[in-house]
Amino acid sequence: MIRLVKKAQKGNEKAFLKVFQAYEGDIYRMAFIYVKNQEDALDIVQEVAFKSFDKIDTLKEPAYFKTWLIKITISCSLNFIKQHKKVVPLTFEMLNEVPSNATDVATSILLQQMLDKLSEEEKGVVILKYFEGYSFKDISESLHIPLGTAKSVLYRAIQKLRLQVEEGDFYE
Repeated sequence: MIRLVKKAQKGNEKAFLKVFQAYEGDIYRMAFIYVKNQEDALDIVQEVAFKSFDKIDTLKEPAYFKTWLIKITISCSLNFIKQHKKVVPLTFEMLNEVPSNATDVATSILLQQMLDKLSEEEKGVVILKYFEGYSFKDISESLHIPLGTAKSVLYRAIQKLRLQVEEGDFYE
């Protein structure tokens, strides 16, 4: 994969297409979590493809290609939300469109509703840490925040999620 990224950095379009397609699903899922709309998420995937192809020569470490793409995706998603200033409540129909490995639909809905109550920064850190398996270092680089801030944002988000669970009586 690193070899393909290096080829892409030298202008090889086929190599870029191949490495981009390897992470296209991850990009779509991340965008969908933010915009909650299939068409908008697909638009963001296209925007990420364009921006990443245009700026791939700025990628310093080819091993972090996926992290770099996710960072671009988050940035594009947040810009999209700012431009459109719309908050879309998640519906059951939307949830069916989310590609997921989760088999428990009720848990997925509940988790999505809980994540929606977090700030965009908190949601991003939680998703990167627990859904994408990023380290704190990768999170801080992806979101352009200091390492300590990434940790404190995650701690704050977990406290909010814990409070939601306690107030919601989910243990019954």
